[in-house]
Amino acid sequence: MVKLRLKRCGRKQRAVYRIVAIDVRSRREGRDLRKVGFYDPITNKTYLNLPAILDFLKKGAQPTRTVHDISKKAGIFTDLSLNKTKLN
Repeated sequence: MVKLRLKRCGRKQRAVYRIVAIDVRSRREGRDLRKVGFYDPITNKTYLNLPAILDFLKKGAQPTRTVHDISKKAGIFTDLSLNKTKLN
């Protein structure tokens, strides 16, 4: 099973996170399948690769709670629901 998860980068007291698609059995800093975004909690900047995230979500990837909240602010789930209505 694949999850969309945060991967910690940066130095002490100055953490930044990559949003990655990773196998559930891997540890937090383990080998990721693909980098799909970036999140800096200090400056509150976010970069998301929307097509890649939507592709993983369509394939059944489960976002963690934090990644879900970040994605919700960006409006990814509204894009996903709009795509589902277009397919029907």
